[in-house]
Amino acid sequence: MQQFVVTGMSCAACSARVEKAVQEVEGVTSCSVSLLTNSMGVEGAVSESDIIAAVKAAGYDAYPKDAEKNSTKSKNDEDALKDTETPVLKRRLLYSLGFLVVLMYVSMGHTMFSLPLPSFLQGNPAAIGIVQMLLALVVMEINKKFFINGIKGVLHKAPNMDTLVAMGSAAAFAYSLATLFAITSAQAKGDLLHARHYLHNFYFESAAMILVLITVGKMLESRAKGKTTDALKGLMRLAPKTATLIQNGEEKTVPVESIKQGDIFAVRSGETIPVDGVVTDGTCAVDESSLTGESIPVDKEKGDSVSAATINQSGYIRCRATRVGEDTTLSQIIKMVSDAAATKAPIAKAADRVSGVFVPVVIGIALITLIIWLIAGQTFAFALARAISVLVISCPCALGLATPVAIMVGSGVGAKNGILFKTAQSLELAGRVETVVLDKTGTITLGEPKVTDIVTAKGQEKSKLLSVALALESKSEHPLAKAILQRAKDDGISAQEVEQFKVLAGNGLEGTLDGVSVCAGHYNFVSQNANVPQGLKEQAQEFADEGKTALYFAADGETIGIIAVADVIKEDSPTAVKELQNMGIHVVMLTGDNERTAEAIAKQTGVNEVIAGVLPNGKAEAIKKLKQSGHVAMVGDGINDAPALTSADVGIAIGAGTDIAIDAADIVLMKSSLRDVAAAIRLSRATLRNIYENLFWAFIYNSIGIPLAAGAFISLLGWELSPMFGAAAMSLSSFCVVMNALRLNFFKLHSTAHDRKRINKTKSFANSTNRTLTVEGMMCHHCEA
Repeated sequence: MQQFVVTGMSCAACSARVEKAVQEVEGVTSCSVSLLTNSMGVEGAVSESDIIAAVKAAGYDAYPKDAEKNSTKSKNDEDALKDTETPVLKRRLLYSLGFLVVLMYVSMGHTMFSLPLPSFLQGNPAAIGIVQMLLALVVMEINKKFFINGIKGVLHKAPNMDTLVAMGSAAAFAYSLATLFAITSAQAKGDLLHARHYLHNFYFESAAMILVLITVGKMLESRAKGKTTDALKGLMRLAPKTATLIQNGEEKTVPVESIKQGDIFAVRSGETIPVDGVVTDGTCAVDESSLTGESIPVDKEKGDSVSAATINQSGYIRCRATRVGEDTTLSQIIKMVSDAAATKAPIAKAADRVSGVFVPVVIGIALITLIIWLIAGQTFAFALARAISVLVISCPCALGLATPVAIMVGSGVGAKNGILFKTAQSLELAGRVETVVLDKTGTITLGEPKVTDIVTAKGQEKSKLLSVALALESKSEHPLAKAILQRAKDDGISAQEVEQFKVLAGNGLEGTLDGVSVCAGHYNFVSQNANVPQGLKEQAQEFADEGKTALYFAADGETIGIIAVADVIKEDSPTAVKELQNMGIHVVMLTGDNERTAEAIAKQTGVNEVIAGVLPNGKAEAIKKLKQSGHVAMVGDGINDAPALTSADVGIAIGAGTDIAIDAADIVLMKSSLRDVAAAIRLSRATLRNIYENLFWAFIYNSIGIPLAAGAFISLLGWELSPMFGAAAMSLSSFCVVMNALRLNFFKLHSTAHDRKRINKTKSFANSTNRTLTVEGMMCHHCEA
């Protein structure tokens, strides 16, 4: 995806215009423009120059996002997100208010409340009108951006919100100017009574007030929009500025940008790790909460990996840099959150279509309002006031911001909690998921075999069993051997040397220990060399029913005992499955393991359905079948899960998994906790609710506000809306939408208090069969239908 910064946009109509212009460029397959971040993402075989030319032809400007980073004079990423618009709007507002206060005193203060005026204005309506005109012109000059952007929009056949504001203010000013000429004409004729009467027909204060109130709304909106990127700016602030580089045995403080892959750097207690690396010396405890949201420090020793922006809480380590610059984990997280903001959720398309035609429709409604009131016999001043009110109360920005602000805040909240949504689409679709498919190994389970049970034969000692097991397994490369070695290490048992060691493929191990023949393996092999008590056989069968692998050990023709090894489930897996089920989600376990082991794991976790003995390509087929009943999310961690992750509506990768699985997924869980699957869906549902609330507010505001401004309720309820109140309402509409989205910052991802079950129509495909039913009572094709 090519990313661009777009300048000159002021409302949703602008972003819709840019998007339409770029999509018409040959070679562009998709384009999404974000009014929130003034960014544009373009996909397709097309040159940057053609895209920029299309944006300029639409009346705006654009440049590649990378141009900022590569420029020597450019700001860093955090500065690029800095709110530069609010200070400008604040200055404009303060200057405008100073002149507006004087204008309001001269106009309304004198004419309505008979407040005193300077002697040169008293008894001179024309002079009062000229002063009001000059003050209004100053306010219009201060806020000339509305007129410049509005006129540019009209010239490029793409009127925008600034066009509405400029038309409203200009219409009020033009009518007032005509009234001023009427006053001067009356005074020239000596008709001072009529000249004073015309003072009540001035709209100079409305022309200025509209601009000031819209500026107030723009400033509030700008400040609120700035807060939506707080999560992204917070991530950027985590990146350290310096690092301690080790060169020729000496420590040297250098800028973090100068560290290259393969360099050795040191991190003392309390310091932030500058880049991703591998510990080469020392031990420490690292606070990784900045990346994963997990508050408990993680112990690190030689060979362990460390990530940039995490904090060394205790100890001293030396590390070899593995990923630097934009390749670090932190940089990838920042990129994911930025990319998510640059994409569009499917739900935004309806609002975009409305925004694209909103301004021309409003201008049409304003003209119709003017004509209808004139036909109805009202004065031109009254009809014009209704038309101006329609122009200034209409707000396309509320529609355009409804979705992106919620997406930005939602993805930021997820990132702070170790849940990364790659696109806006994945954030939306996660909330619509009806079936969650879980891979077994490494997802539900730890993915590492562990010793679960040790059973000795009658008269045998546990220490002897472990000693024989360690001696034999220390020379084996079998995955199960690692579990026994780790258990012996935990129990403080040291390995003895085995002589005449042999590996009998498919059977087991044998050798001589202190002159005594020893062997290990499954029942069929060991029973050929030693007597196996009935009690041990029964115990081994129970282990097999629980999905555990029982290894027999014998010495000198007698069975010493059995050690059960299994890939144990994660502590939070049963809780995670229960949370998903409480949300009305059908939970399926999909694994290539045998059915007995799969059923044992299913029994412990409580999943709804098990699909076992499936090859990688079979997993993708199973996902496609499940998708026939609704939206499906696949959760996995291995290379063999990549096809299934891609096939699912939403692919969720466990963060500790392989790079291929992470690349294939739409959502990445940094903490490798299954509970974060429920948290991601919960956050998505909350974000969707927020978007619906925003869209409801935006549509209802315009649906009620425009008829009210046009005067539709005057004869019915006596409600009449002045242009100034219309401008005030418009100034607050976008602000309310953005503030509502900011409420997501307080959402608790792991709270189950508000979980609601949804009707789930997912069919089980594990044991599906065809059935034929006889239906009685049908008489025609309507009954059949």
